[in-house]
Amino acid sequence: MDYFIITVVTLAGLVFHAWLFVRFRRWADRDLALSLAGNDPKKREWALQRLAAAKGARVKRKDLQIWLEREMGRYDAE
Repeated sequence: MDYFIITVVTLAGLVFHAWLFVRFRRWADRDLALSLAGNDPKKREWALQRLAAAKGARVKRKDLQIWLEREMGRYDAE
């Protein structure tokens, strides 16, 4: 019975750790997009849409900032 409790608690801890890791990454990506957009509400909304598009296009995380900066440049050109 002791091994069962230890296994369940360990697995629950690992799952919780993974969930937190994913949440922190999402928050960091969202903060990146919003920081690049500045204080303009329309640009912030557009930046979040572009972030969703980047996730849909499966942009690698290491390339995300460059991709978002390029998209922000497109917004400024419009």
